[in-house]
Amino acid sequence: MAKTRGMGLLMLWCDVDPEHEEEFNRWYDGEHIQRLLSVPGFLNAGRYVALKGGPKYLAMYELEDHRVLQTSAFLDEVRYRPSPWRQKSSGGHVGRNYILNAYQQIFPARATPVEATGPMPPYLQMGRMDVPAALEEEFNAWYNTVYIPDYLTVPGVLGARRFVVIDGQPKYLTVYDFARAEVPQSEPWNRVRDLNPWTHRIRPQLKLDAGSPAVFRRIWPA
Repeated sequence: MAKTRGMGLLMLWCDVDPEHEEEFNRWYDGEHIQRLLSVPGFLNAGRYVALKGGPKYLAMYELEDHRVLQTSAFLDEVRYRPSPWRQKSSGGHVGRNYILNAYQQIFPARATPVEATGPMPPYLQMGRMDVPAALEEEFNAWYNTVYIPDYLTVPGVLGARRFVVIDGQPKYLTVYDFARAEVPQSEPWNRVRDLNPWTHRIRPQLKLDAGSPAVFRRIWPA
């Protein structure tokens, strides 16, 4: 099977003015996403709409590695040659709360063969966050060894990954793959959320970005 997941992400979040949403979605699904998927190193993509948090729309691109974004194939053909609709949407004429971040995966260290060839998940939850520099080493140890492993035991959680930002802010991104939108409202999820005493020390010191954590439903591919 073709590889669909590497060690990098390109993520675009934005809100779209209601009068432009239909045209924006038609352009994105029919033209823009296909243009990026033609770039070597872009492995897969999905578009999502927020059910909780925001911004409303998310485009998620799975990359072989974040260095794909430094290649001439991406820079010359996409970044520096924007289509009229991309200029319109990213320039504030259509889109608002525009966030474009590139990431490198830090957990797990590599994808399993099953994960590396899987489809874009039907639902996502993600948190964008910063943490005080003095706490970073402990924060990463807690997240990787306690927080994510506990959540992976919850029914409906398909997987979880952590990333550090390469271009953009805040510094850290966590992405959970869900089978159902209701997973973070379930009793098992809530029980795990406060299960470990270490969590009570770390969580109050995190600085979450506006609209985060957010839950998204996939709208492309349908």
